[in-house]
Amino acid sequence: MSPDVGVVLGSASDLDKVRPVFETLEEFGISYDVAVVSAHRTPDLVEKYARSVSDRGVKVVIAAAGLAAALPGALAALVDVPVVGLPLGGGPVMGVDALLSVTDMPPGVPVAGVGIDSAKNAALLAARILAVHDTGLRTRLEVFRKKMASQTREKAAVIKEKGLPAWQAPDAEWSG
Repeated sequence: MSPDVGVVLGSASDLDKVRPVFETLEEFGISYDVAVVSAHRTPDLVEKYARSVSDRGVKVVIAAAGLAAALPGALAALVDVPVVGLPLGGGPVMGVDALLSVTDMPPGVPVAGVGIDSAKNAALLAARILAVHDTGLRTRLEVFRKKMASQTREKAAVIKEKGLPAWQAPDAEWSG
């Protein structure tokens, strides 16, 4: 079976930061594979990986990198599927350089970006892209969103517990 998502890391040392990508994709039943290639150290492998994406049936690429974070843009220049750039924190400016590299791409080379170290959001964005053509996945995402909303409502009950005046939603569904 071909993977729906290709997860590409600039370094094997990024595995722990990216682990929520794997966990989230697995939670939603999304197939993936993982590669470690570096835009600066192994540009030949970046090109080989990019050239393999279509043949392997990959529909979305998540590219994680820190510092200069050239990997997401390098891949986006070579593939015809959406690329989600995951900037990783670290270095002297704690990932801000990676965030800017991911989001400040030249015209014609789009990279969808998430926040620094936002691995779960990278996977959720990939899931939403895939859900455009997968009603089962769309349903699983809907259940996930409803669960998050319910958890937020439950946590909001602390307002009353603290004796604070609670805002009442116009609909009777939420009693905050």
